[in-house]
Amino acid sequence: MSSVIIAGNTSGTITLDAPAVAGTTVLTLPTANGTVITTGSSGQSIPKAALPTGSVLQVVNATHSTQSSTSSTSFVDTSLTATITPTSNTSKILVFVSQTGLYKSGTNSYIILRLVRGSTSIVAIENEIVVTATTGTSTAATSTTYLDSPATTSATTYKTQIALGGSAGTIYWNVTNATSTITLMEIAA
Repeated sequence: MSSVIIAGNTSGTITLDAPAVAGTTVLTLPTANGTVITTGSSGQSIPKAALPTGSVLQVVNATHSTQSSTSSTSFVDTSLTATITPTSNTSKILVFVSQTGLYKSGTNSYIILRLVRGSTSIVAIENEIVVTATTGTSTAATSTTYLDSPATTSATTYKTQIALGGSAGTIYWNVTNATSTITLMEIAA
């Protein structure tokens, strides 16, 4: 087996051994300066742009657990919000939402919940969620997963909004301080 020995700049050597296989194997070195990244190398990482399609580039998670309420038939923010800055304008953002502790009082009314990017509604999380009002606390939860294409590298905020549907009543979320979550995953496209 033949080896190539390279002397270090200050001391030591690096030995390159040929593989023990038949045939010809070619190792092409790049023409640009760079660093070879090895498993467990401290302070080194593969550039996000070099990762294959479908790779998770970053994850952002946020929670909200303060009980709130509204009687508005217009959408109001639930304070469940997260912001992500995509590394590429071709990236997809995979959004996971779990809105918990939903409760309503009043008859002939229901809860309308939606997912919003910036100020644009992008999906109804659940249309006309009906939570039966009782003398005690009656809670429900709903969740959704949505793959978005924001086409930007600017900071992008995702949030949920809620509104009262039907006639008079009050809707609540995070009842008894239940925790709602939103998770954003940037996916390489």
